[in-house]
Amino acid sequence: MPGGLISEGYRPASGRSFFIVTAGKSRENMKLEINFVDAFTDSVFKGNPAAVLIPEVWLDENIMQLIAAENNLSETAFVVQYGDNAYDIRWFSPSTEIDFCGHATLASAFVLFGRNPEVEKLTLRAGAVGELIITKENNGNIRMNFPNRKPEIINDIPEDLIQGLSINPKEVLWSSQAYFAVYSDEVDVLTVTQDAEILKKLTPYDVVVTALSEKYDFVSRYFWPANGGYEDPVTGSIHAGLAPLWAERLGRNRLRAYQASKRGGVVNCEVEDDRVFISGKAVQYLKGFVEVPIYRNFK
Repeated sequence: MPGGLISEGYRPASGRSFFIVTAGKSRENMKLEINFVDAFTDSVFKGNPAAVLIPEVWLDENIMQLIAAENNLSETAFVVQYGDNAYDIRWFSPSTEIDFCGHATLASAFVLFGRNPEVEKLTLRAGAVGELIITKENNGNIRMNFPNRKPEIINDIPEDLIQGLSINPKEVLWSSQAYFAVYSDEVDVLTVTQDAEILKKLTPYDVVVTALSEKYDFVSRYFWPANGGYEDPVTGSIHAGLAPLWAERLGRNRLRAYQASKRGGVVNCEVEDDRVFISGKAVQYLKGFVEVPIYRNFK
């Protein structure tokens, strides 16, 4: 924004601030609450951690990216209210802005419901996926309404995908988010390793490996060196593609999935036409404050 990292008219609602005067500009440190939430789990140190900040107005993109890099979590979500129980949301990895992130959406909803315990439903809006209706369920789950992003079978499989995985998949599919490497055995998904430098060449696409499971309906792992990480602990967004894929093959629309990372997480899925409902639990790990520098011109 011209003249500063946030809008000129903004004044922080609370928190300490100070000014540094230099060459026609002043710098003020604004204190913002930050929450670290473990998503798709009911226990800390499991699931996928995300950071959530809810400023009154949008920060400059550079500052949001710097905060995400400083947090060094797979995603940091920024949420700004635009209506009654309605919010815009943006997601940043440590290196880039992400079009769609499920676990940080769950984490954001967890924080918003915690602030407003009487609210049962809210809307989160993002450019790439539109409005996402989020509801609080009686069993403690948070249910997210995502677009159906079912992948398509491809015949022209990138050589970098084959070379970047230690075990060859039996088939490969593709969506606007990732390549889907499908295996015939759950053990292959649990033991496959990646060559991150090779998979990075698939930019902007990530890689998800998946198979049917004995304990769950299906299992998966998510590799994302192309977008700033190595292996994601639990990836809500990719289940908007995994769920319709396996629902069609299994002949039922309600599925229970497990993402088999070191931290691990359970994802409940339900497919209804062009929508996929993803639900899970979340737990608070940390609440604190960050001090964000803002600059304003003065005369």
